[in-house]
Amino acid sequence: MRPSSLLRSRGTLAELFSSRANSFGLLRLLMASAVVVSHVYPLALGHLDPLWKRSGMQTDLGKMAVIGFFVTSGFMITGSGRRTTIGRYSWHRALRILPGLWGSLVISTLVIMPLLYHWQHGSLTGFWNHPAGPFFYLKGTWDTSLSGGWDVSGVIKEGVRRGTNFDQSVNGALWSLKYEILCYIVVGLLAAGGVLRHARRFIPLAALGLWILILNDWLDATGWRGIPGDQNTYVNLPFLGGLSTHFIIHLGFAFLLGATVQLYKERVPVHDGLALLSLLAFAATLRWGGLFVIGYPAFTYLVFWLAVRLPRPFQRVGRKRDFSYGIYIYGFTVEQSLAMLGFIKYGKLGFLGCALGATVVLAAFSWYVVESPAMRLKDWTPWPVRRLKARRGAAQDTPSPVSAATGATAASVQAGPAAAPAPEGTEQSAAQGKDTQQSRTAPHVRA
Repeated sequence: MRPSSLLRSRGTLAELFSSRANSFGLLRLLMASAVVVSHVYPLALGHLDPLWKRSGMQTDLGKMAVIGFFVTSGFMITGSGRRTTIGRYSWHRALRILPGLWGSLVISTLVIMPLLYHWQHGSLTGFWNHPAGPFFYLKGTWDTSLSGGWDVSGVIKEGVRRGTNFDQSVNGALWSLKYEILCYIVVGLLAAGGVLRHARRFIPLAALGLWILILNDWLDATGWRGIPGDQNTYVNLPFLGGLSTHFIIHLGFAFLLGATVQLYKERVPVHDGLALLSLLAFAATLRWGGLFVIGYPAFTYLVFWLAVRLPRPFQRVGRKRDFSYGIYIYGFTVEQSLAMLGFIKYGKLGFLGCALGATVVLAAFSWYVVESPAMRLKDWTPWPVRRLKARRGAAQDTPSPVSAATGATAASVQAGPAAAPAPEGTEQSAAQGKDTQQSRTAPHVRA
């Protein structure tokens, strides 16, 4: 590549991005796998992954993967909100996140945890009727609120007591799902209010507002590195339960960055030089601080540049089957189980290999048995709604007596007293000619 090629834009994101040819599938798969890699350290070794210390305790590999998830979700979910009605949008979002979640809860709570409990105690006595038993856990976790606690029948607590486990939760990775659902709800409300179509500037302004809050926390911090802001303030929302204001702001900012790119993709240049500058800025903020203020936007640009610029073979990953969500929702439980069974004796790489292998198997099960069949229902419409639409359509197609009489009068005036019958096929030919003329003059619109 000649140096001069870095100085020119290759076009805008709107021109180069295709919903059927991009590398989002690969990127999301890598992000989900990065979460599994990151969790090897706190779950099996008792400390965070090396990026935590090297970034000055700003972030770790798993948290950056979560930021990447929110950036890509902001882009795709906002596009969905603009294209579909609020009812269809809500149905699609529920199908994508809830069946997979519920499937993972059933597998982990009613299959994996009983097996581990039996391995610990030699029987299942006390497991099912435990005060913090499986059904109590399911009741508090099915909606991602996690109000039922983090453990099931003291299985993980016993692992911590024996020194095999270092985290108290069955599936700590679920913490971010409630924030993603919150973002889905906000996008749905904005779409229903017409904001995404008619007042799109609200989205970058909201992102700017969150960025100012993060910037203010950073400036008030004692040093350039570290996590700015208060992480101990929570708000309680119906259905979702308690949410940290810190994560609402930071994850919301990442989501809105992706949403802004979606709404203004015709103004986002795909430029190799800008990608190089973004990489340098991101690396510099990891080293010296300012990751949340400067690094997040730089990381966002890198994500979209990679989605467009990676070679075509990478664009096929995840096009027909997407294991990324399954890897995310199963990885933590698998690693907790392997840590309890002593698999760390095979070393970090051995532990990681076993964890990834088992997680991919469960992710494939989740995709083929739960997620993909659920997504086939995306065009399903309840019978009452179909009947209501049919009635409305019939009412619109049936002319009123006044309009019918007016149309008949107008037709008689146009025909005259002795109108000659048109030659056979003339009306069809005229209509085809009109359609042909319109197709030549109307702009091409791709759904």
